[in-house]
Amino acid sequence: MKRIVLLGGNGQLGWELRRSLAPLAEVVALERGSSSMSTPRSAADLPPPCGDLRRPDALATAIRKLRPDVVVNAAAYTAVDRAESEPAVAASLNATAPGVLARVGAEIGALLVHFSTDFVFDGSGDRAWAEEDRAAPLNVYGHTKLDGEELVRASGCRHLILRAGWLHAPRGVNFPSTMLRLASERRELQVVDDRFGAPTGTDLVADVTAQVLRTLASRPELVGTYHVAAAGAASLFEYARDVIERARARGWPLRTSSSCIVPVPSSAFPTAARRPLNCRLDCRKLERAFGMRMPPWQDGVDRLVAELSDHAADGRGYVSPGDRRGPRSAAERDSA
Repeated sequence: MKRIVLLGGNGQLGWELRRSLAPLAEVVALERGSSSMSTPRSAADLPPPCGDLRRPDALATAIRKLRPDVVVNAAAYTAVDRAESEPAVAASLNATAPGVLARVGAEIGALLVHFSTDFVFDGSGDRAWAEEDRAAPLNVYGHTKLDGEELVRASGCRHLILRAGWLHAPRGVNFPSTMLRLASERRELQVVDDRFGAPTGTDLVADVTAQVLRTLASRPELVGTYHVAAAGAASLFEYARDVIERARARGWPLRTSSSCIVPVPSSAFPTAARRPLNCRLDCRKLERAFGMRMPPWQDGVDRLVAELSDHAADGRGYVSPGDRRGPRSAAERDSA
């Protein structure tokens, strides 16, 4: 493996992938409106400004020119509620563009790593979803992500589809950063207690991705679709309480204590897009195939709060972690 092209390298997942993939090969991170973010060896290595999923033809041209061994697509349209009113835009970024990447991958013999979501399932029951379970998305976002998966599989390209959900990171806006911001402003919070999943750090997903690529180099037959998530599960209410308890233990000046977090049903917060209630993902297939063990979700939250604590405190006191967001394009928000 000599070259990896990374799309969405400034998102929450993409930022960690830039770190985890660097020891494997030269990483060329393409972003919307820019050329390579790596240091090219010569002017001939510079692709056109083509990291924009909304320009699939230009993107395909760039991939052909770079001829990577692996294309990693961590870019996506992830504005779940807005997708209900922008289905064509969401479909273009989440389905059409990955399909183009897969066709080009098949043409040049590159492996495509594509990230998908727990939202391809309807969230029924209380059993963790396995890869072979029937997909039945509840919203436009989920439908477009499933369509993207199907286009990748139909392309004939060697591919690795990794489904993840409930991602958190010290960069950008996500559930823990929002809870910490609100807890610094309010004495009481209402948090949904009937949606369940596994809070999962983007660093874990990035490290798993790198380890899988190492294994695939000698065992290419293991390509396919896998779930990746931290072990265990929690409701959003339990997740919020855990984040706030850990932050308070580290001295964060939060107005909300864990006893002032009130559990409420999802119906208390109507949204444009329906959310699945059961977002648990079964990772046993991944663990068996690649010899891994997923760590408890609490470990990742503890690390997240510790990192936010290290960076949020300055001479003037604490700042909202939601203000520590990296640069992101409007269309390529966060990870898949």
